[in-house]
Amino acid sequence: MYVQPMAEASNENYEFQKIVAIVGVTLMAIKFLAYSLTSSVSILTDALESIVNVVAAFVGLYALYMSAKPADRDHPFGHGKMETISASVEGTLITIAGVLILIESVARLINPSELRDLDIGLVLIAVTAVVNLAVGRAAIVRGRKNRSSALEASGKHLCSDTVSSIGIIAGLSVLYAVEALGYHAPWLDPVIAIFFGLVIIRTGIKVIRECLHDVVDGADEELISDVADCLNEHRHYHWIDVYGLRIIKYGPRLYVDMHAVLPRNMPMEEAAVEISEVQQALCSKFGESTDVSITPVPCPEFICRYCEYECDRRTLPFERTLEWTAHSLCCTKPHGPDVPITIRLDETDKSKMPDTRS
Repeated sequence: MYVQPMAEASNENYEFQKIVAIVGVTLMAIKFLAYSLTSSVSILTDALESIVNVVAAFVGLYALYMSAKPADRDHPFGHGKMETISASVEGTLITIAGVLILIESVARLINPSELRDLDIGLVLIAVTAVVNLAVGRAAIVRGRKNRSSALEASGKHLCSDTVSSIGIIAGLSVLYAVEALGYHAPWLDPVIAIFFGLVIIRTGIKVIRECLHDVVDGADEELISDVADCLNEHRHYHWIDVYGLRIIKYGPRLYVDMHAVLPRNMPMEEAAVEISEVQQALCSKFGESTDVSITPVPCPEFICRYCEYECDRRTLPFERTLEWTAHSLCCTKPHGPDVPITIRLDETDKSKMPDTRS
């Protein structure tokens, strides 16, 4: 599997964010044109959210430019956290836009205005929804591929904008049909806007919560599971146990730290080779932007039961091989009698196990 180097991935993120910014400016102009034609407060909510899209797109562009800078003396772990800051700014702007939409919608509900040229406005909003969805999905896919929280946040924002646009189109289509039948329901337009204002606020709060999770270096369960799968796939019988796994994300760069239990009589040169192979396995999985730090630990006596390595210091016969899972890898000490473990068993092994039921 080919994984892009960090510089190439960062440049790709930056160039795609330029597209997001250009598209945002264009669609904002189209939405304000639709509002000027219709005087619909629902369409105004879409246009106001587009202002947030544009501001957030340029904030994200600057963040991606900064995060692509290499580590230096003042920033030994690089500038990747700029992406988290950018995403938090975007979440805040989304929330503010939702609040402004609610204020304007309530005012229009109290003092409704006449709508006009709804058919033209609906066509314009439909076009912007299709473009937003296409660009948003592409941004999410690219952001996840290159581990860019800023680009992924931009994509989620565009997709939430698409959902809002579709809802507004559906609501205004109902309003258009009602008025075509001769009924007068001006209150329906601001009610639709209020609903989607609340949806936008919810989206903004969700983005902010995800950013806070990244700021405090919260565990990424999916990423930890991928590390576990990689270690199980490439393991040697010399690798008796792995524990104390910690992963920190700085933009597209990953910092992986763990302890590896190796045979206590293994020469240092061989241990260095084993550690290097673990590092290579992880880098081949997650790309050259992965920094792996492994602390070798000589095996304690109680772990002989899980070790296949033949040595003259064995105190217990080999019984089982430890299964490394997302949960077990994060334990803070080697797996033994007082630490829960997972053991691989085939059907033959299971049939040989004693019945412990009373």
